[in-house]
Amino acid sequence: MRDSNILVQKSFSFAIRVVNLYKYLTHNKKEFTLSKQLLRSVTSIGANINESQEAQSRNDFISKLSIALKEARETKYWIELLKETDYLTDKEADSIREDIIELIKILTTIIKTTRSNSAK
Repeated sequence: MRDSNILVQKSFSFAIRVVNLYKYLTHNKKEFTLSKQLLRSVTSIGANINESQEAQSRNDFISKLSIALKEARETKYWIELLKETDYLTDKEADSIREDIIELIKILTTIIKTTRSNSAK
């Protein structure tokens, strides 16, 4: 995926990383339930970010990114749960957690900035 939008790029790259993690968890660890939840939430992040790029209004844009943010927070939850139940090592969880925290920060900043600019 070639897009000049850094958020679109990062969310897509992160989704690829989690898809590969999902394959690992299902094939090597035989974990299906938590990993499926993780896969659903992470793919929703990118889908909503992509939808936001064609938003019909500023409120629609904020709404799509807000959904992406909720899904990002859910994704972080599943990563934590997989770590605490020993499906992910500390090192694996820390690495992927850094990426989702970065996405959460970017989404939060964009939403706050867009809201404050619309109030002007």
